[in-house]
Amino acid sequence: MTEFELLETPYMTMEIYQSTIAAFDAANGEDPNKEVADGREYPKELLYAQRMREMRERYAPEASEAVKLAVSAQHIQRWKIPRSNYPMGRPGYLLWRTGLYKFHAETAGRIMKEAGYGDAMIARVKTIVGKKGLKVNPETQTMEDVADLVFLDHYLTGFVGQHPEYDEEKWIRIIRKTWQKMSPRAHEFVLAGKIKLPEALAPLILKAVRG
Repeated sequence: MTEFELLETPYMTMEIYQSTIAAFDAANGEDPNKEVADGREYPKELLYAQRMREMRERYAPEASEAVKLAVSAQHIQRWKIPRSNYPMGRPGYLLWRTGLYKFHAETAGRIMKEAGYGDAMIARVKTIVGKKGLKVNPETQTMEDVADLVFLDHYLTGFVGQHPEYDEEKWIRIIRKTWQKMSPRAHEFVLAGKIKLPEALAPLILKAVRG
């Protein structure tokens, strides 16, 4: 059996996958920013990756290996590219987001290469993490759905608390913008009550997506 054939056996593929996920978690575990969940303190981006994996298992248990990898790397070492490095205002924000996508994709690709993945799988994951092909690439769309579901489930309440100056119309626009990025399948997932909408915000969310 050649070295290439050995790497293609199910055992070796699973070993490479597991070591890559562990490496992603180790990278995210370096986050100096902390967040408390269920009475325990976590590195912020490690907790985010865990929430992404849990949501992916609930929403898309059949997802491809590439999506499973991308879900764990979507925010990998995000703190290394702070928003403060870019100008204020929407143009600066968009530059920051573009820089993040590239950084996350390149970081994920490097770690995958070190773990033993081939170029084809690395390219697929970089496409997903880089948010390329949204609405047309099913793998990218699945990860976007998962990210938006995690935002609604875990982070919307905190985001609202950070912006008390926003009125109801502003929040409806923000929620609708998130909704528009999601697939019909993700819409059905939310409306079927399969995520925990923040109790205080549930009426506003439903107004935004049904209005």
